[in-house]
Amino acid sequence: MRENVLSITCHIICTLGFCMSALGQSPPNYAKIHFWAAHPDKQDEADRVPSDTLLDLQRTSTADVFFLHPTTYTKGKPKGNLNGSVTDAVLREKTENGTILHQASIFNGAGRVYAPFYRQAHLYAYYMEDREAAKKAFDLAYKDIKTAFEYFLKYENEGRPIIIAAHSQGTKHGRRLLKDFFDTNPELRSRLVVAYLVGSVVTKNNFENIPVCDDPDQLSCFCTWRTFKEDFYPKDRILGDTVAVINPLSWSTNEEKVDRSRNKGSVLAKFEKGMTPNLVGAQISNGILWVNKPKFPGSFLLMSKNYHIADFNLFYLSIRENSMNRVSQFKQKFNLK
Repeated sequence: MRENVLSITCHIICTLGFCMSALGQSPPNYAKIHFWAAHPDKQDEADRVPSDTLLDLQRTSTADVFFLHPTTYTKGKPKGNLNGSVTDAVLREKTENGTILHQASIFNGAGRVYAPFYRQAHLYAYYMEDREAAKKAFDLAYKDIKTAFEYFLKYENEGRPIIIAAHSQGTKHGRRLLKDFFDTNPELRSRLVVAYLVGSVVTKNNFENIPVCDDPDQLSCFCTWRTFKEDFYPKDRILGDTVAVINPLSWSTNEEKVDRSRNKGSVLAKFEKGMTPNLVGAQISNGILWVNKPKFPGSFLLMSKNYHIADFNLFYLSIRENSMNRVSQFKQKFNLK
């Protein structure tokens, strides 16, 4: 009888939109590989490559990549709880087959890829009027990421060089992660190869001791950009000289236009179709990154001038080669094998 009452009570609570398991109230246990979207000890989408000319080099790498995925919890309008569940099969699959495949896989040539599932805030949290509720949702998401990173440092990393890579909501949390763990910790900062904080505003003075990268060989710095169609300035985005931005084709902060002939490979929606060379060039302008409208089958339907969803994909091979180069520079600097 007691079990029946408990079951009925739980059913009522879930019906009202407050089911803890469905909405991710139970914190992830990162000692269990199930809570990692990508991990060197499991076969996952970050292990794949879009071309036979590329290799997954994680097993022989001397560096680690800690990847923070963007918002994939976007369906509908959440009821009660703004945070997604790390055990929701549909949401997990969307994350794995989307951002882990198309973004995290970029880095399997540079290091072992770790990407935690976390109780991400719903897309609605960016636009809702109740900013306090939104803040709590983002804080809970960061709490998971911080826990995952602490576990990673204690049990996985073993003092290896680290790359931080993040997109959109992942970058929102990545900024906090760098401030909390690297900015005021010289020992850990000395192991930071580079941070790719993409798709969200990062100011030039966001960190006290981590500068904006301005050279493809520079270490312990951060790269950031937000991608829009050339000659377009978004009215709903922060612009100006205080916003950090680098060009992912030149890895410089200057405003020189880099021709698309220097873009060796972009990855479009169908990963298995491989890379498309010379798709877009890039130029920095007023705190954002401008690119020409990409041309591909069906691109005439692309009406948006905000290319946020493709911040990584448009520069897939360039980012991959840059991350590998910086790891190489790091190894040379510290005489690592």
